[in-house]
Amino acid sequence: MSAIFAKNEKTEVFLFDCNEKIGKKIFISGKGRCNITNSKDISDFFDQINHNKNFMYSSLYSFTNEDVIKFFNENGLETKIERGMRVFPKSDKSSDVIKVLEKVLIRKKVNIILNTQIEDIFLDNEKFVLKSKRGLEKFDKVIVATGGMSYPFTGSKGQGYKLLSKLGHHITDLKPGLVGIDIKEDLRKYAGVSLKFVDFKVYNKSNKLIHCEFGEMLFTHNGFSGPIVLKSSKYFNNKENFTVSIDLKPRLDRNTLDLRLLKEFEKSKNKSLKNALSNVLINSMVELVLKYSSIDGETIVNQLKKSDRLLLVETIKNLKFNFKSLRPLSEAIVTTGGIDVKEVDSSTMESKKIKNLYIVGELLDVDANTGGYNLTIAFATGHLAGVSCLRKEE
Repeated sequence: MSAIFAKNEKTEVFLFDCNEKIGKKIFISGKGRCNITNSKDISDFFDQINHNKNFMYSSLYSFTNEDVIKFFNENGLETKIERGMRVFPKSDKSSDVIKVLEKVLIRKKVNIILNTQIEDIFLDNEKFVLKSKRGLEKFDKVIVATGGMSYPFTGSKGQGYKLLSKLGHHITDLKPGLVGIDIKEDLRKYAGVSLKFVDFKVYNKSNKLIHCEFGEMLFTHNGFSGPIVLKSSKYFNNKENFTVSIDLKPRLDRNTLDLRLLKEFEKSKNKSLKNALSNVLINSMVELVLKYSSIDGETIVNQLKKSDRLLLVETIKNLKFNFKSLRPLSEAIVTTGGIDVKEVDSSTMESKKIKNLYIVGELLDVDANTGGYNLTIAFATGHLAGVSCLRKEE
């Protein structure tokens, strides 16, 4: 996006990519569908930004979500709006998003240089010298848009942080953002089980509730993932102890759930407990609830004690597990942390340390929740850097 908006008839723009083709990270985004933005009012975006939201005002209002949609629509990509106001290509193909970007780059005659890693950037008489396998090349302005450190197979291996650190920029702690968690308990046999309409709660070491998220989640070989877990991951860190609790029936309070069980047990009084519970929970959760409540599933319902029934209610409402660690940064959707935004002019994306150096996208210490917000941040900061380069030319 930076290259597109930095190019006009007076400028020559070079786009360097270490990969064999552009847009590798876009290709895998949204599970291969690419959630390009969100159609909520732009003012609502700031509630979805987890770090340094105020830094984003200029860029997001200069190139709003509506501008993102308009850009792609006008260049031949039909879009659609799905649950959560998320915007996708109508084709459900991220490759179509990349094709649009490539088409515009070619139309604007941007020089696309593939399979080329920038190894170093340094200054020589107010010119930037870029070192690569092509040798040393001089440029008037440089926009660094190398991404963070998540999904390194797409080329995001942290090279941008190294280059910018060498140029004097401070990098805040890098951590995985929007990532799954590992737990201490062994739940491998439930890997692949998906839960819908549940509450995922996070408790700190003092057993204080610090976050609750409602929606869908997934059991993995080592712990949990899925939308509500990814969104909750920002509340964990690997240095402290946390407990997580899953409420399998958040829409029912304990009393209502108890009445629901009594009603079900009345109809199934001569059946085993595990069979009766299968009308309340999915089978895998019946097994897990019975395990965690230490109640024999073969117990005939009419022999179940009241105390055991109330224990079932409590377990269904409060399945507890012990947090072990966040999944590694390489598996994260975004990198949390990055270039300290105090060192970047939010109205232009230009470095405050080095004139004519611009920093955009995931490199910055700005990240947001899932739903198209992070890609919008990348597009908006990229656009602002591009047009800011042109303003200086004028």
